[in-house]
Formats: sequence, C-alpha cells, structure tokens
Amino acid sequence: MTVPEPFATPDPKAVAAGHITDFARRAGRAGSDYAALHRWSVTDLEGFWGAVWDYFDIDADTPYEHVLGDERMPGARWFPGATLNYAHHALRNLAADDVAVIALDETGSCYEVTAGRLRSQVAAVAATLRELGVGRGDRVVGYLPNTPHAIVAFLAAASLGAVWSVCGQDYAPKAAADRFAQLEPTVLIAADGYLFDGTVHDRRDAALELAHALPTVKATLLVDHVGLPWPRQAYPSPVLPWEDAATRSEELICAPVPFDHPLWVVFSSGTTGLPKGIVHGHGGVLLEHLKILGLHSDLGPGDRLLWYTTTHWMMWNLVASTLLTGATTCTYDGSPAPLAKPDILWELGARHRVTVFGTSPQYLLGMAKLRVDPSVHDLSSIRVVGCTGSALPASAYPWVRDHVGDGVLLASISGGTDVVSGFAGSAPNTPVWAGELSAPQLGVALAAFDAEGFPVIDRVGELVVTRPMPSMPLYFWNDPDGSRYHDAYFSSYPGMWRHGDWITLTSHGSVIVHGRSDSTLNRNGVRLGSADIHDAVERLPEIAEALVIGAEEPDGGYWMPLFVVLAAGAALDDALREKIREAIRSGASPRHVPDEILVVPGIPHTRTGKKLEVPVKRLLQGAAVEQVVNPATLDAPHLIEHFARLGAERRGRSA
Repeated sequence: MTVPEPFATPDPKAVAAGHITDFARRAGRAGSDYAALHRWSVTDLEGFWGAVWDYFDIDADTPYEHVLGDERMPGARWFPGATLNYAHHALRNLAADDVAVIALDETGSCYEVTAGRLRSQVAAVAATLRELGVGRGDRVVGYLPNTPHAIVAFLAAASLGAVWSVCGQDYAPKAAADRFAQLEPTVLIAADGYLFDGTVHDRRDAALELAHALPTVKATLLVDHVGLPWPRQAYPSPVLPWEDAATRSEELICAPVPFDHPLWVVFSSGTTGLPKGIVHGHGGVLLEHLKILGLHSDLGPGDRLLWYTTTHWMMWNLVASTLLTGATTCTYDGSPAPLAKPDILWELGARHRVTVFGTSPQYLLGMAKLRVDPSVHDLSSIRVVGCTGSALPASAYPWVRDHVGDGVLLASISGGTDVVSGFAGSAPNTPVWAGELSAPQLGVALAAFDAEGFPVIDRVGELVVTRPMPSMPLYFWNDPDGSRYHDAYFSSYPGMWRHGDWITLTSHGSVIVHGRSDSTLNRNGVRLGSADIHDAVERLPEIAEALVIGAEEPDGGYWMPLFVVLAAGAALDDALREKIREAIRSGASPRHVPDEILVVPGIPHTRTGKKLEVPVKRLLQGAAVEQVVNPATLDAPHLIEHFARLGAERRGRSA
C-alpha cells in the first residue's frame, strides 16, 4: 500500500529541542523515532513509566516498591508503596514572581496570578476548608466558571487529600445536584455568575437552590466573580465570602497520600439516567498529564497554554495540570466566539504570547465559515494548535496552515473523560496527515479489533486498549462491587478496554477516528462512520452543521437520513441537495449517500459538544424522550423535542 504524503513533517530544529527528544535520550532511547519510542512505551510498561517518573523528578514522600504491581484490567496497581500529592507538584515548579495563571474573559480584560500569590491563596483556602471539617477523602465541589478561583479551590482540596469535583454554571441547579449529591460533599464553592456572549448570567439564586439540594454540605463559600452583591438569603448551612477564605496568612502543607488516592471525580455526560462519577487518582493523573503536556505538547517553563473549555469538560483538568510542567495556564470566561468580537481568543493568544492554543473542530470550522482571519494578529508565539472533542476534518488543516501559521503543529487528539487524557494525537516528532491523528500516544497500547476480536490494520475496528494506563479510573462512584465499571469498558473483550469508538490504525502509523461504535451506520452489512459524512457535508459553506443517523425499522428496512442546519441565507433546494450528495460521494463514498436530507433548526449536543447520535436514533425509532436522554444535560434541550416529533410523524405516516 502506498503511504500518503504527510500534510506536514516535523521541523528538525523543533524535534532536537523538544522535551520528547530529551526524554528519549535520558531514558537510554537516543536516536529512536516516534514509532520506536512508542513500541518501547507499550511493550515495557515498567521501563517507560519508570522513566517518566524519573524524567519529571516525581517528589514522593515514600518510594514506590515497583512500577506495576498487577497488570490486570480492571484492577492494575501502579507504583504501590509510593505516597505523594498532586497539589505539591502543581505548585513547585514556578518561582514566586513567575506568572502562574492568567485570567481572561471575552471582553479582553485580564489579570495575572503569580506563583507566590497562587500558593498563598491555596494555603489560605486549604486552612479554611480544614476548619470547616474537610479532611482526607471528604468531597469539595465547585459550581464555578473557568476562572482562577476554580484552580485555587481544586488545589486546596487536593492538598488536604480531599476529593474535588466541579461543574460549570450553565448547568441548571438540578443537573449540578444530580452529580454532586452522589458525592455527599462537605463544602460547596459557588460563584455569583459568569459572562457569555455579552451577557452577565446571574447564578446567585441557582447557587442557593443547589445548596438546598446538597444536605451534607456544612458550609458554602461564595465567590464574587462578576460583581453581583450576594443577597441576605437563608442558606441551609453557614456561608463564607471567598475573599475571607483566600486572603488569610497560612502555611501550605500538602498531605502525602497513596499513589491511587482519589484526586477528583469527573462525570459522564449523563444523557440517560444519573451521570456516572469517574474517580481518578493523584499519581495516575500526575504521570499521565506530565506525559501528555510535557512530552506531547512540549510544555515547560516559559510556555503558556490557552485552551477553551468549561469547568465540566475534562479539558479543564488539563488546563489546571499545565502548572505541573512549570508553564503558565490561562483561564477564560465567556463565549469562544462572541458576536461582538468572534476572534477574541486569537487576539488574546497573540497578546499573551501563548505557545499552545487549544480548541475544538467546530470552533475551527466556524472560524472558517465566519471568514475570520486569525493572522491579522501576531501569532508567531503559537507552536501547537490542539484540537479535541471530535475528529478534526481534513478540510480544517489547510485553513490552520494559511490563517494561523505554516510551522504550527496541528495536533488533533482523541481521548476521553474516562482516562482524562488522550489515546491518540501528535508530538513534535510525528508527521501530520490531514484528517488523521498522527499516532497512538506514548504508553497507550492502542488496537483496532474486528468483529471476531482480532487486531486489524488499515480496516475499521473497535478502539481497544490492550494494556493498562495509569490514569484509567480507580473506580466509579457508588459502584461497590465494580460491576458498572467492568460493564462500561471490559465486558466485550475480557481484560481489555473497549472505548466505544470506531478507528482505523493505518499502516503508516496514524489513527483515523470514525465516530462512536454504538452509533455506527450499518447499511447492507457495510459499516460506515458517521464522522466521514459529517466531514464531507460540513465543509460546504451552505451547511452550518450536520447529523446522520442509521435507524433499523420494524419491517427489517434501514433508514439513513441526514439532518442539516443551514447557514444564514441558504435554502435546501434541489441544487443544494445534489451538491450535498456529490460531496458525500466524492468525500466519503457512494454508500454514504443518505436516503433523505432534512432541514432541522439545530443539532442537539451534550454540554461538552458531542452530537447526540444514539439518543436521536432511538427517538426516531419510537422511544420516548425520558427513556433516552435527560434534557438537563443538553446544550439546547428544546432541540431534542424536535427530533421526537419527527419520529412520531414518521411512524404516523407508516402506520
């Protein structure tokens, strides 16, 4: 098979200067290309992860006995005997006067938090939490936007050995309570509101409602973020102003905890039933995030990361973990593309000399359709544009090259909240193929399994991880026998992690992500990836977004409609229908051409931006809304009702 020409090849100077090259040399792997380094990282787990530990100089209070005590999945035991603390490592690599966090918002305003000030605030909040009864293993939860307050609160909780969880304030109080109440938290930290698209959203009443929904909370810390005065309302427990909690003079003490002590709980999207609480540990997150940020993203002292995220998306966890590398992290409150200034993130990236700029495919495609030209700003500091949330279509690659910078590494990443990290992505020493992820990440034994459970190359298969990763969940919350955790990942291939994505591992070493395997199209026995259709259609200027569904029908038939959201001024006439079909034929294949093309007012997503393919499919097959989705978990709940009506109308016509 002919290897396709890469879209971009590594810059030899960047490779030579990169941390991944220095790591390979110090690990005794000097001269290894990425493929060789990856083979070593998954065949010698003890050697690789031990080298990561040494390279990043992990400061353990007690040493580990060995790297991997038990390789079973689930149940792998990493670095038994070691005690450490994540917060200590996040706060140790910056001098007192260095800028640790830059707080940004959509108006362009900012303020800086030095490392010295960050340490003093973490120490003060930790002392306050301790006085409020928070100890090792207790839970502290935040109802907060993406501001430095969330980072301070998280590190304060972690320093005590408490368990952290956070939710953005665009979540309704009930949706936040569906997550937090499971944890039985001791303290709630809530902000007065947040900024989005020119509007200040008042969340004071929502914070009060959430406090009433959490009966275990002993106290609530009130954060003055947008300047709204807190009313004198009756909270169910004592309240304390954040300013009082964060400005007292205290010494920071980070409690040593076992390597696998819980650090935080992140939640699944919860589109059906209660969201699953996924628990990760101090040590696993520490090593995994140092690897992905320090080696793959090449972050270190002097660098700056700006990645658009909300606090309830796993990318916020990586934003916080930037501090582990000694780099500066940026928080951002607001819309990624506010109406008044859609290029604000690029402007801020230029102004603050950001080196890693992170976003999503929809953002990059949206910038192209809005005809935004980031290059009007000085983006010369940006080395990496990271992109995750879904597969980045090939059409976005030339746009980034032409409008951001020719030498920028476009790093498309695929991973998940489940491991709070990536499975595949890029590195300074990997080629880039448009529409493909450069390679499996170091330490990730990635495979594509066919229907019989055998690994395949250059063919679509299930994404499987065949050996453990340190950041795999410790367990699910309220899952005492581990059955829910086992069923989520290990029931299909015993002893191996099945993630639920269709991928192709190519013979030239890259990874192509085709979409969720539980939403895979299966037309006449041929499996098709929905992402391939979305990619082809969403390149068209007339289409704002698209969603394709394959629904098995009671009579044995198969209906594959394509739903499209039209761009402003576009109309779905016969000419556009044919243009869409031709784009799919040439961009994917004739088999991918849908049965119908239907205009809809919008595509429903989870709050982290994932299209609701499976719930929409089930609605079209006749399921009730309450059976397939919790509307409170969606970005636009009213849209799901539109698809429910479509399903009912279709069934009525066929009755």
